[in-house]
Amino acid sequence: MIAHDEIRRIGHLVVDLIADHLTDIQDEPVFRPVPPDLAAHFLSAAAPAEAAAPDEILRDFRDHIEPYPFGNGHPRFWGWVNSPPAVMGIFADALAAAMNPSCAGGNHAAIYIERQVTRWLRDLIGFPETSMGLLVSGGSMATLTALAVARHVRSGVDVRADGLRRAPHAFAFYMSSEAHSCARKAIELLGFGSACIRPIPIGEDYGIDVSALDAAIARDRADGVRPIAVVATAGTTNTGAIDELSAIRDVCDRHDVWMHVDAAYGGPAILADGYRDALKPIGRADSVALDPHKWMFVPVEAGFVPVRDSDAMRDAFNLVPPYTRTAGSSTGVYGLPWFSEYGFQQTRGFRALKVWMTMKELGTAGHKAAIEQNLSLARYLADQVRIAPDLELMAPPSLSIVCFRYVGAGRDRQGDSRADGAEARRAAPDGEAALGDMNRWLLERLQLGGEAFLTSTELRGRYTLRACIVNYRSSRADVDRMLAAVRALGAGYQRR
Repeated sequence: MIAHDEIRRIGHLVVDLIADHLTDIQDEPVFRPVPPDLAAHFLSAAAPAEAAAPDEILRDFRDHIEPYPFGNGHPRFWGWVNSPPAVMGIFADALAAAMNPSCAGGNHAAIYIERQVTRWLRDLIGFPETSMGLLVSGGSMATLTALAVARHVRSGVDVRADGLRRAPHAFAFYMSSEAHSCARKAIELLGFGSACIRPIPIGEDYGIDVSALDAAIARDRADGVRPIAVVATAGTTNTGAIDELSAIRDVCDRHDVWMHVDAAYGGPAILADGYRDALKPIGRADSVALDPHKWMFVPVEAGFVPVRDSDAMRDAFNLVPPYTRTAGSSTGVYGLPWFSEYGFQQTRGFRALKVWMTMKELGTAGHKAAIEQNLSLARYLADQVRIAPDLELMAPPSLSIVCFRYVGAGRDRQGDSRADGAEARRAAPDGEAALGDMNRWLLERLQLGGEAFLTSTELRGRYTLRACIVNYRSSRADVDRMLAAVRALGAGYQRR
């Protein structure tokens, strides 16, 4: 057993490493890959036979792990949807590990903290007190959990006893081409198969076509197919598009279909003045996926799944017959109904502490300010792209995502029209292919060069650079540096 003073000494070393990482990261490259020899060592080294001293272990971390981070703590990292962690969330992970409780249930503090946090998050998105929420690993597990409840409620068979093999009808799920891939994975894992998915077209704003959705469900009903759920999106990963949630809710009510909202990325923007109205209908959904480890700056992993019908959620996962279930007691050893009755996982970590500490550190006012600042930066980036003769905006900016590409010099502009230059290149048989090749080359060098980190996507077949700003460290100066790097690389490509 390690003595008290030794724990303190090691703790100070760890805190120094954390402080150095958090305060020096902006002076380091945004990203650098693990050197091949070190990668080979990681992949081939045998498990240690003898114990190592704490100082040696920490030196190994300092020299061989910390210098090669994912990059999302850096102010010019805008790849995927990955935020830097809040400081108190970092320390919360250590404190939670020290307590090391299993949060399946029971009468201990970790359970009440999770109950409190899930109520805070339900309140944030407008879910009622009668709903039930569960912390999970992230949006993928939230979606799987929610659609498992939808299967239990909407399939029309005793799926827990008989599975789907005795169902007298086919099933259908509905989502746009912009929906996150985790929804398809969940539908496949739940035994429906991807053939049950009805891809619904999108509009010019990349949101789902609600009229087409309504028609698709009506068509399936007429054909004897049983609709299970619509997966709507409040902030798509590609462009940040927000589906017309209120209209989708009306369609689901009309056809008696479960409405799930993927708000893993965009949900916290309900705090922002400019997005409150568009996101308020999240509160009308049957279930939601929300990731505090995205735009709430909680260290990963921290996802959240609320379900409006708490009894249905319990029915879908509980192994205790309904007539023997209890409401639990705050005075007994077993406490309130266990979280393991509402999801698949039995042994569960103390995720709630880092959510709790982060939300207390920032408060709703702090979260709102950080989100508003990110939205402002995204608008600034979009404006800079619009006025640049060598850049092109590729989709209507939404939330904090801006999709653009480098198109080179030599184009004329009339408002938003492209009279020649880039337009002429696109009109040529190989125009789009050439632009795609140039931007692929540019992005790889931007990422490996360490000046900034963007990712890519394809929008209607066009290769696109994508910046997702969910980073409270970022500033306008960082945006300017990224754009300068993009334009320098693009110009260099054209001079080759």
